[in-house]
Amino acid sequence: MSDKIVYLNGEYLPVEQARVSVLDRGFLFGDGIYEVIPVFGLNLLRLDEHLQRLQNSLSRISMNNPLDNAQWKAVFDSLLSKNPGNDRAIYLQITRGAHPVRDLKIQQNDVKPTIFIMVLMVNPIDVNELKKGIETVTIDDFRWHACDIKSISLVANVMLREQATQADVVDAILVRDGCVTEGTASNVFIVKDGVLITPPVSKHLLPGITRDLVLELAEENGINCEVRNVQEAELNTADEIWMTSSTREIAPVVMLNRKPVGNKEAGPLWKKMIDIYQDYKQQLRNA
Repeated sequence: MSDKIVYLNGEYLPVEQARVSVLDRGFLFGDGIYEVIPVFGLNLLRLDEHLQRLQNSLSRISMNNPLDNAQWKAVFDSLLSKNPGNDRAIYLQITRGAHPVRDLKIQQNDVKPTIFIMVLMVNPIDVNELKKGIETVTIDDFRWHACDIKSISLVANVMLREQATQADVVDAILVRDGCVTEGTASNVFIVKDGVLITPPVSKHLLPGITRDLVLELAEENGINCEVRNVQEAELNTADEIWMTSSTREIAPVVMLNRKPVGNKEAGPLWKKMIDIYQDYKQQLRNA
């Protein structure tokens, strides 16, 4: 038996006792959204930004937010106290709930949302391991035109990640109409001539909280940044390529499509940025 305590629709209970109806629209249609919020020490990373993205996703799928920010924070704090640890992450999922009839039509007034939250234990990032880098491939981005929604409907991402797995690499960099969008679960940066470049936020990619933090920290530390479309061809001439996410943090890509990126090792700007990012995390732990 696990001692993990989860939150489900107002109750804190052992994960083995958590039950959701088979008529839940999340189960039947993937009709819901989610968030992942890193926790360092007792502090949640960019909580306001994560909750704003949660609100944006809910608004995009015409769902009301069941709690206000203070209520979310209280639930998170209580759940973290019941699942002690150091580096952790909050996984939050909201679906449109269960309805007695399987129908695509939204019954907004009749269906209560299903709220599920759990704490994920996270192994601290080993920078020495991280700097060894990852290998990726480029794959055509065939997903829908609403990738800015953090939807639980992730079968396309699963398919894309499986293509990467079949190619024996860690992840894929997705390309739509000749432009880089993102990874299967991360944002993409390139470095060229000392400039850090990432695609703009659009409906073709998720506005990553870590992405925004990297841009903010880079600018604060005198690193030139550009937010613009990145052509697929630019990947082949980039000095460095990074993939960023809440759990991956900042991963250097050292091989792309079986060819080396730069000198086939983590580049100098990545080394500068990862130190800045680790310092930021430590300050959060100590806060």
